[in-house]
Amino acid sequence: MSTSDPGSTSRLVSDAGGSDEVPREELREASIGELIKRLTEDAGNLVRQEIQLAKTEMSEKGRQVTKPAGMLGGAAVVALLAAGVLTAFLVLVLDEFMPTWLAALIVGLVYLGIAAFLAKRGQAQLKQITPAPEQTIETVKEDVEWLKNQR
Repeated sequence: MSTSDPGSTSRLVSDAGGSDEVPREELREASIGELIKRLTEDAGNLVRQEIQLAKTEMSEKGRQVTKPAGMLGGAAVVALLAAGVLTAFLVLVLDEFMPTWLAALIVGLVYLGIAAFLAKRGQAQLKQITPAPEQTIETVKEDVEWLKNQR
């Protein structure tokens, strides 16, 4: 919510649903009960708008997480498939030059290194995303500051 000029209660303007302008004379003639009722309604509208903003912002954050999480899942599936086929092949090839157990150990360590690399990249991308609804937090702070200035 905002007013036409700070410190004045001549007009109340709702940011989301158009403007509810109240002439200064009407505010002066209104009873305390009517003013409290209006304030309560406006506060309720503000809370509903803030909740809707938080929901929208969290949905956007959820969409941002899907790609890196999908990359991690895809990396795991591909690594598993590749590991199954290539492990057998590489162990058989290396078996010609060394004991079978050593060939299997080398192949396993290489796969572990690749999986660690993919996991680190996915983690780095997830860390870049902040889960908090930043816009909602900022507007709530602005609303609190506005209310403090109305005293």
